Amino acid sequence: MTDFQWPWEYSFPPFFTLQPHEETRQQQLKVWTDLFLKYLKHTNKFAVSIGDQNSPLFHNESLKRRLSPELIVAILGELERSGHASPLDKRRQEWQVYWYTLEEYGNLVYDWIQETGQTNSICTLYEIAAGENTTHLDFHGVDEAVLLNALRLLEEKGKCELIEMDGSHGVKFF
Repeated sequence: MTDFQWPWEYSFPPFFTLQPHEETRQQQLKVWTDLFLKYLKHTNKFAVSIGDQNSPLFHNESLKRRLSPELIVAILGELERSGHASPLDKRRQEWQVYWYTLEEYGNLVYDWIQETGQTNSICTLYEIAAGENTTHLDFHGVDEAVLLNALRLLEEKGKCELIEMDGSHGVKFF
């Protein structure tokens, strides 16, 4: 894995403090949300814990600066509004973060199913997320919990049916 390329803002101390001026704060949150998505994709992570204060995403050691929990929540709130995150607990301390929105993931999978002639067939979530036939696709490596949420959206649209057997999931596409 190559080293992550941090944006220049990551070396700018005020970037780690929630800015009081509205326009500046909105720009700051935009850069942070982009950074969260790029960093999590680079590290192949789909979950964030606000309590993980040692993550390089929250803590720039060279500057000795950390994101405050308030700023982390603001960033995750922006990601939630854009469809790229959702809280996993009522206290909003644990979050699931999606590189693509759940709808985009669902569309990517459904397009692949149609292109490969797999409608009316059953696939396991493992085949979709980690199978050798998907290694070149944007959804390869997606966390199965994220994939399951995306497939639930497709199921609501009548494009598939989720099947659960012995604690694992499969899906039939229409």
